[in-house]
Amino acid sequence: MSQLPLPPATRTLGASGIAVSPIAWGMWRLAENGRTPADAARLVHAALDAGINFLDTADIYGFNGADGFGDAEALLGEVLAAEPGLRSRMVLASKGGIMPPLPYDQSAGYLQSALDASLRRMKVDTIDLYQIHRPDILAHPQEVARVLDDAVAAGKIRTIGVSNFTVHQTAALNQFLGNKLVSTQPEISPLRITCFENGELDQAMMLGLTPLAWSPLGGGRLVDPASERDRAVAAELDRVAAQYGVSRSVAAYSWLMAHPAGIVPIIGSQQPARILEGAAALQVQWNRTDWYAVLVAARGERLP
Repeated sequence: MSQLPLPPATRTLGASGIAVSPIAWGMWRLAENGRTPADAARLVHAALDAGINFLDTADIYGFNGADGFGDAEALLGEVLAAEPGLRSRMVLASKGGIMPPLPYDQSAGYLQSALDASLRRMKVDTIDLYQIHRPDILAHPQEVARVLDDAVAAGKIRTIGVSNFTVHQTAALNQFLGNKLVSTQPEISPLRITCFENGELDQAMMLGLTPLAWSPLGGGRLVDPASERDRAVAAELDRVAAQYGVSRSVAAYSWLMAHPAGIVPIIGSQQPARILEGAAALQVQWNRTDWYAVLVAARGERLP
């Protein structure tokens, strides 16, 4: 059984030279449950103290269907205003291009205003990684590229990425960019294996993109599996988790991290203990037999 390499202590964000932790922390739910800036600060510190310097948010985070747009960014902005020194310890990622209820808008005017609004809410001068959140099929990629390249030139963003883009949409935008893409952020988990077979991760490796995995626990279904398929995947993860004395969640993160594309799972928990726990994934080493056993369970059929 050939061993797969352990994840490195840091990864490089695309070809940017920016060093990021091999796990990220996401702020999708940061603004829920009436969290105060002090509550949010404790979570930011939990991530940084766990060695996670890659923090991911978006302007849509906090939106509940009626209001709350921008709330997660604004809450992070209060944390950074109170402790300015935290900014230098993090690689800050955000996303834009969704405007409820359209739902998507990457026209030049809107995208420029969305980026400026994110900077104001987070009280920062620069966003390290700015990603187009979901593709606007009515926006020409050349127009989107021009806005993003201008933002890099103006010092508003350092690098550019995409989220939930198809292989062809990624290629089209990258073609027109002067500052090439450094990341792609699809949904990836042991229960959502589409990108292993549809070319997304192959393209990421070809273009040198860092894949960021949102919902790496399958929207919580790995923690509380209900279907026969979910239970089969959980059982295979549990076998490896037991070997290393870690939780199933940690085994799931490490399973993604073992892929040669260098997947960075985004921990979505808003509990300090769960954020800290994720760091243990760096110590879990997979072999090919066990890794493929999880994939076969997810497929529900043997590999050809």
